[in-house]
Amino acid sequence: MSETNSCSVDVATLYIVPTPIGNLADITQRALEVLASVDLIAAEDTRHTSRLLSHFAIPTRTFALHDHNEQQKADVLIEKLRQGSSIALVSDAGTPLISDPGYHLVTRCRQAGVKVVPLPGPCAVITALSASGLPSDRFSFEGFLPAKSKGRQDTFRELIEDPRTLIFYESPHRILDSLADMQAVLGPERHVVLARELTKTFETIHGAPLGELIPWLGEDSNRIRGEMVLLVAGHRADKEALPAEALRTLKILVAELPLKKAAAMAAEIHGVKKNALYKWGLENLE
Repeated sequence: MSETNSCSVDVATLYIVPTPIGNLADITQRALEVLASVDLIAAEDTRHTSRLLSHFAIPTRTFALHDHNEQQKADVLIEKLRQGSSIALVSDAGTPLISDPGYHLVTRCRQAGVKVVPLPGPCAVITALSASGLPSDRFSFEGFLPAKSKGRQDTFRELIEDPRTLIFYESPHRILDSLADMQAVLGPERHVVLARELTKTFETIHGAPLGELIPWLGEDSNRIRGEMVLLVAGHRADKEALPAEALRTLKILVAELPLKKAAAMAAEIHGVKKNALYKWGLENLE
């Protein structure tokens, strides 16, 4: 091993190394030591990572590993690991594998008996959650939302009664459309926190009901710039409320059947009270 790799890292080991999501001061001392000591750095974008390495005067070689080549290149890296090389896996920002490449490599390493060592560090999901003011005891990270409206609305319908805090990543050019789809399914009263440009100069964390958040964003185009995390308050069940799926079934059935018959069938399917469904139908469907 060369002199630049004299720091203590284990041979034949893959290190998962988080990098800053904005503020370079957030990188850990251990991350710097590992990046400077391994034989190779597998990076999502070698040009992006090279700027980070240059900033900290780290000369370690990089190897491109991204969504389009990961499955093919995993074998190459595993062979290097088996031969005794130490490798660090990084993404462009944050913790690898969290909506970033690395899953196939890590899975293959574990299947092959290659040692995998994770380092703690920056992660936009956890950073946003900690400052959101929403419940953090139970949450679900859902990654990036689908690109098309129908896919987004289908996603929200699946999660409409989920009681956990829901966390999504979204891009600036789709944020308003995504929030409109969210409001169409979850309603204007659902509380949502938008966290953007975390750890950067123009960091913003703003929460409001969807019916207020969307107009607020429309007031200033700067509010929809940068990397974004959406945190959605979980469903709070009203003891008197009817399940959304039961109401959906009722709407489908009533198109073909009398309301009374449709309510009876929907009640039997979902195990709810027939009279409650019938009453809801009278108030909302006729």
